[in-house]
Amino acid sequence: MKKKKYVKPVLIAVVIIAAATCLYAYKEFNRKNKSLHDLKAVAAMQPAEILSQFANNEKAATARFAGKALVISGKVKSVDKDDRGFYTIALGDDQSMSSVRCSLDSTESLLAASGLTASYVSIKGICTGYAADELGVGADVILNRCVFEPAK
Repeated sequence: MKKKKYVKPVLIAVVIIAAATCLYAYKEFNRKNKSLHDLKAVAAMQPAEILSQFANNEKAATARFAGKALVISGKVKSVDKDDRGFYTIALGDDQSMSSVRCSLDSTESLLAASGLTASYVSIKGICTGYAADELGVGADVILNRCVFEPAK
């Protein structure tokens, strides 16, 4: 008789836990990234500044900037569109092989498609690291989820 006494409460607890787990999984699966427009940047700089910081001491620069929002203002070297329709803007000096590569948020695609080449822009993005060329020819600082910053 004792076993029947515990079956119903255990069954109810299992159903409640399963429902809560499904609800949490549904919310996480459908969660959207927060817009970077409202996020405060930890630093604002030119492409040459951040490239030199990573080139001089990659470990310290990674610790300082990785995973944080940065505003980079500079000349557009190139605008590339991949096969899925996402844009990447390279900022920097035309004479240098190094650049800051900004992968745009999908909400910013219309502005990127408008022909930004040779213009000066400010872009905010999350720094995800540094990609140094093995031959020492050039290097890139990578920013993701980038949005255009309004001129101040």
